[in-house]
Order: sequence, then structure tokens, then C-alpha cells
Amino acid sequence: MRSNVETAGHYTMLLIDEPMSRHTTWRVGGPARYYFQPADEADLSDFLKSLPAGEPILWLGLGSNLLVRDGGFRGTVIAMRGRLDDIETLEPNRLRVGAGAPTALVARHAARAGLCGAAFLAGIPGTMGGALAMNAGAFGSETWERVINVQTIDRGGVIHRRTPLEYKVAYREVKAPREEWFIGCELQLEPGDTDAERQEVQRLLKKRNESQPVGQPSAGSTFRNPPGDHAARLIEECGLKGFRLGGAQVSEKHANFIINTGTATAADVEGLMRHVQQVVEARTGIRLQPEVHIVGEPA
Repeated sequence: MRSNVETAGHYTMLLIDEPMSRHTTWRVGGPARYYFQPADEADLSDFLKSLPAGEPILWLGLGSNLLVRDGGFRGTVIAMRGRLDDIETLEPNRLRVGAGAPTALVARHAARAGLCGAAFLAGIPGTMGGALAMNAGAFGSETWERVINVQTIDRGGVIHRRTPLEYKVAYREVKAPREEWFIGCELQLEPGDTDAERQEVQRLLKKRNESQPVGQPSAGSTFRNPPGDHAARLIEECGLKGFRLGGAQVSEKHANFIINTGTATAADVEGLMRHVQQVVEARTGIRLQPEVHIVGEPA
């Protein structure tokens, strides 16, 4: 069931029993009970106020770094793709970025503005909201290294402004003191050469394309890198490159990527993740920790 209401040039969209396979980069996942896409910030606030207390909520950007099980998500998905995605250059040397803005677009915007320090975002396949939620990183840099404040929203639809000091930030992990969700942030960058920064963005995008299975359904890096090592190296060392379970396969191009060869279910992907964990732990003593967020019910 679909409901659309136009608001200020954008549409509020509410879908019922919407297959999440349409909205995740793995192209797997059962239905969400409700799938909501706000028209704007005010619309989002009003919607949150209307939800029952305790309603499970899943925030969705580009659908990367996420595995929704085949039984679906028995709650409400709030989809930010194409919403709250403004990017604004501020003084001095700052960007204000909406949570729905694709990270690669943020990198390009900063480069055009002659600002350095955001090029690494080109290597992250997601939105700014997702990057904030997990302290996403690439090419040796991490999101929260550049964050000077964030804007959040709570279940009551109230918007807050927070500083990094209010969060516990670690490698691929951000712990908040309260239940709020990111809707934007400000990034501190440095002035630099516009052409040089553009070239750096293009270099990093080329490096990503050459080293990762871009164009094949995946969710980005599957496992966190253990301290002092790389998950891809451990997986490859254990002879798991190319290993398949159903329609899911460890990428031949990058061992820390699991791809959907075309027929995978979420159960195939999750089962392959468990197999990789078990083999790597048995042979190396290291238990790989998932980087992807797993939600929902089994079929």
C-alpha cells in the first residue's frame, strides 16, 4: 500500500509491507511493516510524534552496511535517501551537511569549495547520517575526526544540537547518551587547492573502484578490521576468497566483501558471515566482528 502527499516540492511517502530488498545494497531483505520517507524536517518531526511509544525504528540511508533478515522488520523504517540532504558551505572552512546527503557528494562539494579533509568520504558507500552513526572511515580517516557538532531528533520530534564531547566515539562505533538520531552535522575542514582536492577525490574513487567489487550487490566492508590487522587479509589467508553459500559469495576482488551473485537470500548472507567467522577463528584465533548492522526476523 502506498500513500504520497506533496509538501513544498517533496513528497511524504508511506508504504506498508514494503520489501527491503528494494532498498538495501545487498538486494535482500523481507518487508518493513511501515516505510516512511519524510518531505522535510518538519514532516519528520510530526511523524515521529505520531508513532506509538516503543515502536521499533530503523533509519535508512543508501541501504549499505545493512542486512535485513528475510522475515522483515516489524517496525517503521525512516528512509532518508533524497531527504535532508542539503550541503552548505559556512565560514570559517565548515560544511553543514544533512543526514541524507551521500558521503561521496559531500567529498565533491568540499573539493569544489576548496576545502580539504573530506576526500576520504568518497570511499564510503552511504549517507552522512550512517557515517555519523558508525564513525565510518576510509583510507585512514574517520568521520568524527571532522565533526564539530551534530543535529539530532528524538522520539518526540524535538531537535537538539550536540557536541562530540557528548558521545563516546571509537572505531566503527558511536555511543550516544540518549535515544536520538542524527539529522545533520557540521564538519571542520581546511582551506586548500580546489584542483588538487578534486584530483584527490578522483584518486580515491579510482582506488575504491579498482580494489572493491563496485557494481556488484554488497553492503561495503562486512567485518571490522581487528587491531593491527585487516579482515580481508585474514579471510584470504584462510582460503575463503570465492567461497559460496547459496547465492552469497566472498568476493574474488576483495575478501572483506560478500556479494549477492543474483539469487542470495538474507539467510545466505548471514550464514556465509558465520562461516567466515568460524573458519577464521579456528585457524587464527581471531573472532571477526561484523561491521554491517543486522536487523529483522528470520523467514
